[in-house]
Amino acid sequence: MEMKNSQTKSSQKVKEMVQIALMTAITYLAVSFLHIPYGSGGVVHLGDSIIFVTAILFGTRQAVISGAIGMTMFDAFSAYAYYAPYTFVIKAVMALIIGLIVNSGNSKGNSWVKNIIGIILAGAWGVAGYFGAEVILYGNYLSAATYILGNVIQVTAGGAIAVVLVTALKKTRYFGR
Repeated sequence: MEMKNSQTKSSQKVKEMVQIALMTAITYLAVSFLHIPYGSGGVVHLGDSIIFVTAILFGTRQAVISGAIGMTMFDAFSAYAYYAPYTFVIKAVMALIIGLIVNSGNSKGNSWVKNIIGIILAGAWGVAGYFGAEVILYGNYLSAATYILGNVIQVTAGGAIAVVLVTALKKTRYFGR
């Protein structure tokens, strides 16, 4: 019996590692290939939707790790490298916020009320976090304020896309428990 329990824990860890690796890659690809630059120098992308989907379907830990790494990889390998340390923290906390909310009370992402609240609060943190980062990077509030609308659009679009993706994926045999 002890051997079977050990194998179960081991296979569970492997499954979690695969989920993290896969969602890190998908997050990076969603940002890298599906982004739209906007006026003040930022980009609107689909990475936030993948963070939201990961938290709802796989869990908090998977979302925190894959979101922080996938999004930071984009910054690090692009002209936005100076954002990388900020992105790592902002996206990790975004994922933590939504993950804790959608998985609270053993709901495991099955409560649409918690999912929407999680998306809204995580998105609000993301907008506030980047505002703070941009104040530090650009040295004034006015320059940072020019990015707020783009960040609001990004998390709003990401949240809407996540709701559609989660709705569709929960109808599949893999997620439809």
